[in-house]
Amino acid sequence: MENILRLSVKLDSFKYTDGTEALSGINLEIQKGEFVGILGSNGSGKTTLLKIMDGLLKNFDGRAFLDGSDIAKLSPKDIYKKVGLVFQNPDDQLFAATVFEDVAFGPINMGFSESEVISRVKNALNAVEMDGYSKKSIHNLSFGQKKRVCIAGLLAMGHEILLLDEPTAGLDPMGEYKMMNLLTRLNKDNGVTIVMATHSVDLVPLFLDRLYILSKGRIVRGGVPEEVFTVPEEMSNVKLRLPQIAELIYRLKHEDNLSFEKIPLTIGEARREIIKFAGERR
Repeated sequence: MENILRLSVKLDSFKYTDGTEALSGINLEIQKGEFVGILGSNGSGKTTLLKIMDGLLKNFDGRAFLDGSDIAKLSPKDIYKKVGLVFQNPDDQLFAATVFEDVAFGPINMGFSESEVISRVKNALNAVEMDGYSKKSIHNLSFGQKKRVCIAGLLAMGHEILLLDEPTAGLDPMGEYKMMNLLTRLNKDNGVTIVMATHSVDLVPLFLDRLYILSKGRIVRGGVPEEVFTVPEEMSNVKLRLPQIAELIYRLKHEDNLSFEKIPLTIGEARREIIKFAGERR
């Protein structure tokens, strides 16, 4: 991973129009090629933070930077050439009659030729595994397919950074894993930098490079998942929990006195710890 800073936010305070403080004391940095999560319960300020990074909200105390430039001073066109936000509900983002028309809207308005637009739409739909759906009516798509089309619309415009608001919300368990596998492939194979707001603690350790925990508008912890997920009580304080497998091993270690060396976050890690423990007990 290249050590190139793409996004940074140094924010003292952001207040809604009624005076309620939504964010405060935010300091985060997103490097090129990272897959970063902003983890928090509902109402923690995740969506607001994404909108600041996307340049949609500018009336805050502090500064946000895109490739070293103050986002507040950039034109929407300069921002949207690089960064795109995918809303939690795809129906808030999709508006055209067909998949092709929706994905093509951005490239057309960027002034690309017809052949370039067709090429960009084809490549974008292929990237999200929706090739063959270009003539499909938006209304006939599943919820997960609509989310993929939203992502394709940003990729077609050449966005190098995707900001995703609860991309797995509303999906069944299989749909969640398909979405996360898609995002991982875009990140690892296509080099797309991804920032994902989520409250799904069980998915985070499997896919993300780094995450920040947001609680009551403040970042209370950040780092790799192994550093962030510590004890159930601390997670409970921010209205979250440990991943289920970590919760189980933590209880076995601290309540049943089983001598696990570490608290695993995935099934694979837990399996290795259990096999190691069982071998030592023989």
